[in-house]
This record gives sequence, C-alpha cells and structure tokens, in this order.
Amino acid sequence: MNTHDKQYKKTEVFTAYGFLMFALLLAIIFIVVPIILAFTYGFTDYYLLKPNAKQFTGLANFKRMISDEILRKSFFNTIQFVFLVVPIQLSMALGLALIVNKRIKGNGFFRTAYFSPAVLSLVVISILWTVMLNPTSGLINQTLLNLGLPAQPFLTSAKQAMPSIVMISAWSGCGYQMMIFLAGLTNIDSSLYEAADIDGANGLKKFLYITLPGLKPITMFLVITTTIQAFKLIVQPMVMTGGGPDYSTMTILQYIYEYGYRHRNIGYVSAITLVFTLFLIIVSVGIKNLFKEEPA
Repeated sequence: MNTHDKQYKKTEVFTAYGFLMFALLLAIIFIVVPIILAFTYGFTDYYLLKPNAKQFTGLANFKRMISDEILRKSFFNTIQFVFLVVPIQLSMALGLALIVNKRIKGNGFFRTAYFSPAVLSLVVISILWTVMLNPTSGLINQTLLNLGLPAQPFLTSAKQAMPSIVMISAWSGCGYQMMIFLAGLTNIDSSLYEAADIDGANGLKKFLYITLPGLKPITMFLVITTTIQAFKLIVQPMVMTGGGPDYSTMTILQYIYEYGYRHRNIGYVSAITLVFTLFLIIVSVGIKNLFKEEPA
C-alpha cells in the first residue's frame, strides 16, 4: 500500500469521527456521565438541596432497600405488570399481524387503525382511559349497566387497577410490534407454505412449524425490547392512579421519581437505579439465552 492510500484512509477515518463527534458528545453527556454519577452517588447520602453536605455512607443505601416495604411492593408490581403485559401484547400483535397479512380489501385501513394507538401520546391515552373507566360516569360502566351487568371500580380498586393498566398498555403498544411481526411474515418463504399444502398440513401445523420458527429472531428481539419497555412503566400509573390505591400500581420508576424529584434523596434513588439496571441486564441476557439456537 502506497503513501497516498494510507493518507486517504486516514482522511476517511478522521472524517468519520468528525461526523460522529457530536453524537458521541451527546452520548457521553446524557448516558456515560449520568451512569458514573449514579454509581458515585449510590454510596452517599446526597440530598439535592444540600449538595455540598453529602458524605460517603458505603452500603447503607443498599441495606435500606432490603427493609423498604414500598420499594418491595413497587418491584413486585413491576414484575406483575411485565409478566402480564408482555405475553398479552405480543399475542395481540402477532394476531393482528396475521390478520392484516392476508390479501383482503381494505387491508391498508386496518393496518393504519391497528397501528394508530402506538403513535399517540401515553399521557393522552391515559387521560382518555381514565375518563372512560370512571366508576360512576365512565363509558365502560355505562355500557355494563345498559347490558344489565354490575358497574366495576376499575382504577379505584387495588385488585382491578393493575389489570386495567395492563390491558390499556397492551392495546396502546401492540400496533408497533404488529408492524415488526408483519415485516417478518413477509420475509418467510412462501414455498414453505406451498409444500405444506401439498403434504396436507392444516393451518395450525403451518403456524407451529413454519410461521413461528420463521419469526423466532424477530420474536426474540420483541420479547427483549417489550420486556425492557414494560419494566420502564411510569406514565400510565402516574396519570391514571398516582401509584394507588394502596400502592397497588406503584412501579420502580415511579418510586425513583417520587424519591428523586419530590423527596430529593438522590443518593438513595441512585442506589436503586444501579440495582435496577443490573437486574435489567440479567433479564436481557436470560431472555437471549432462552432463544439461543441449540447446536446441531
């Protein structure tokens, strides 16, 4: 390689870094620096209104987490939400994708209709559903009464509040997963279905042995991303229930927000954030290993 080629390659490298510099700078400021600060503050008693009075407290914040009943309840509420919303949302998304993948008239309208909730603001959706689920004057209860069924407390009940939020969240988010499943369905070789028809396979067998295996990489991606998104639940309970009733819908992120921004206890919430981030990493790796291809 001559000197001109080396110089040309160096110029390409510097040009590439020049284009990346602004994005890298933003990533350092808004991702790397907060992670370092959270790790540092997690071992202190940092109080936001007294930034110069913080002291190193070792593992005190982490020990406090063990005895924090509201934190434990928030964690189990979050786990409950994830275990409910992920299979429901992905099942709805796959079902809708299978429907709109068929070549029928008006398919474009239905794709748009199913996808539209995914582009709406979660705050707007939460407010609309709060009005609809009002226990006295909401549309849902009025419909139940007209059908001769008893009215339900929904968001005002500790037993019904979280399932209500789960169904609303699954409905509002499944359109995005539907589009990704739809892209995966279009990439499955149609000759496989033709061969299955020749062999006399019914629709269920084609779904189990052709569609699902063909969607495995996409399913893994969606399970990981949907699970992480589910763990970040905060808008719906904050707007619809405020974490109640009786902390039945309080989530980890809402708890972090309450202690970090309202109580201004930065040291404690930094410790919670570190543990929660580590937990999410473990969950992501576990899901990835669950979908790992077995050696032939």
